[in-house]
Amino acid sequence: MDETIPYDMRITHAPDARGHFGAYGGRFAAETLMAPLQALEEAFFAAWEDPEFQAERLALLRHYVGRATPLYHADRLSRENGGAQIWLKREDLTHTGAHKINNTIGQGLLARRMGKKRVIAETGAGQHGVATATVAAKFGMQCDVYMGREDVERQKPNVLRMRLLGANVIAVDSGTATLKDALNEALRDWVATCEDTFYIIGTVAGPHPYPLMVRQFHAVIGQEARAQMLKQAGCLPDVAIACVGGGSNAMGLLHPFRDDDVRLIAVEAAGHGLDSGAHAASLARGRAGILHGNLTYLLEDEDGQIQGTHSISAGLDYPGVGPELAAMLDRGELELDAATDEEALEAFQRLTACEGIIPALESSHALAAGMRIAAGLRSDQHVLINLSGRGDKDMNTVFKTLGWLE
Repeated sequence: MDETIPYDMRITHAPDARGHFGAYGGRFAAETLMAPLQALEEAFFAAWEDPEFQAERLALLRHYVGRATPLYHADRLSRENGGAQIWLKREDLTHTGAHKINNTIGQGLLARRMGKKRVIAETGAGQHGVATATVAAKFGMQCDVYMGREDVERQKPNVLRMRLLGANVIAVDSGTATLKDALNEALRDWVATCEDTFYIIGTVAGPHPYPLMVRQFHAVIGQEARAQMLKQAGCLPDVAIACVGGGSNAMGLLHPFRDDDVRLIAVEAAGHGLDSGAHAASLARGRAGILHGNLTYLLEDEDGQIQGTHSISAGLDYPGVGPELAAMLDRGELELDAATDEEALEAFQRLTACEGIIPALESSHALAAGMRIAAGLRSDQHVLINLSGRGDKDMNTVFKTLGWLE
């Protein structure tokens, strides 16, 4: 790791003893999972305080993952966009091509520490599945990844990568056959196999301690970006922006700026429009409810049934959001924005043509909002955008949408 970056191992803005961030979070799970969740909580806190665990984690992040990732001043995009200077945190340059590997390295080490021989995961865009399969291959563990059938079809490159890495990809046909349903099946698996299986959840959701644990493993993103902005721009950003599905990359970037005078903005998937009914904007259009073991903002109907979601990006196609983000929104710490499929696709093409960087469709939502916000600011102001992943996985979706493929 870059020795000039002050990686902070403190746990700040922590939940209460029951895992609540204000009114949200908690541990709502089957009775059979209560003991495993308690054991996981104890193992995580013990590991987090263990210098040997942290030394191995940081060494792997440096030599295996490729951290610290660069902070890139998109100077041409800034000039052509007008307004503020645009900076990109290049999580697309990590091993496996997205931020997800930061978390799977941490949880993989924890699984090994707990003596687990098998890991399972859910995945939407496939990047968390690839990152989990990668860690399982490195640590010699059996790996099963649950993925909605619809996502299997639209993310075939990542399905093939997971299989090449030795993972068993299990297609889920229930419900909407997307991320929500994959997570349901993974939880059912864990209920039956928790004695020898470690569930690597990919976002800052789920029962306590997952929201806190995943946030802590991803905080390297914002800690690096903060130090890099001070070094390269001579100041902190005026605005920090990340896309939000479950919220792992957003909490990773935004959390280290929470005590600074920086606007923190979460960009949700507006799909065909926030008033269309075909979107995945849980914070903007949801209400409090319980899903996948935690209380948070959800997209649900009047009867409390989870509503279907839509996004061009598989990784944002989720009807809930991390409970800490819900609490931050209620406290006024977080601003909301949204980008439609069309706006995300336009941002995808613009960054590619302007900077030679092909972003993930998830990241393109943050780019769309970031460019719009930057255009309204002064040229001596700075907008930091988390480029959470690269767009290789999205080629088929993009080309089909643009009509380049039959």
